[in-house]
Amino acid sequence: MAPSRDIEMLVEIMQRLRDKESGCPWDIEQTFASIIPYTIEEAYEVQDAIERNDMHDLREELGDLLLQVVFHAQMGSELADEPARFNFGDVVHAITKKMIRRHPHVFGDAGERGKALVREAWEAIKQEEKAERAIHRTELGLEDGTKGLLDDVPRGLPSMKAAVKLQKQAGRVGFDWNDPKLVLDKIIEEAQEVRAELDQADGTNDEAIKDEIGDLLFAVANLARHMHVEPDEALAATNQKFRDRFGFIEQALEQQGRSLEAASLDEMEQLWQQAKKN
Repeated sequence: MAPSRDIEMLVEIMQRLRDKESGCPWDIEQTFASIIPYTIEEAYEVQDAIERNDMHDLREELGDLLLQVVFHAQMGSELADEPARFNFGDVVHAITKKMIRRHPHVFGDAGERGKALVREAWEAIKQEEKAERAIHRTELGLEDGTKGLLDDVPRGLPSMKAAVKLQKQAGRVGFDWNDPKLVLDKIIEEAQEVRAELDQADGTNDEAIKDEIGDLLFAVANLARHMHVEPDEALAATNQKFRDRFGFIEQALEQQGRSLEAASLDEMEQLWQQAKKN
């Protein structure tokens, strides 16, 4: 079997890997749940290639991510429950239908193309799709069609992204701060509650401290949202800044013929301040 640019070849490869008689033992034993970590990891590796501006790696990582989609679709085609069964073609049909429907200004007769109007139409169409999906799932006996406002936020999202989405959803019905400074006051309040738990820490209230730190992080995410800052991106930039500054400390000590372990905290702090100036 030779490599191909045809998506059908990739679908066929996955079919053979999952063949119960002649396939790969590891691929055969996988389930939707068991490959979740791999699907998420591949998405992060795509992000990493983009941030490194490595287009060769990006091509490879996108292929790995596409494989995950094909893997899920192949398992979908093996489902015993006929109403739930789906294949790769169904996945493609679903997303092409969605994209055409959500872009009437491109594929339909709608002539308005302003960003605000496009976003308004996008949200209205999403709500229509949500209602149709609820009806369909009810007909299949999968759920009663009633969902809370926050149920549209996927539970598998990274926690900081989920926090922002939960806050946005609640904000749509007015449950939100109207001034970023009030959010900052909330952060200060939550930090004080963390301090209060630390002051009485005796080794038995770890859950209480975790709870208060969670409240603090949620409030910080809220401030970032109000300031139109993506908290994950802000933290990623700070992580890189920390890498760079700590790398400076490491290199400076190495030039002195010394190790990190041999340096005192005061010495490393001085080098840290120098790295900040640089």
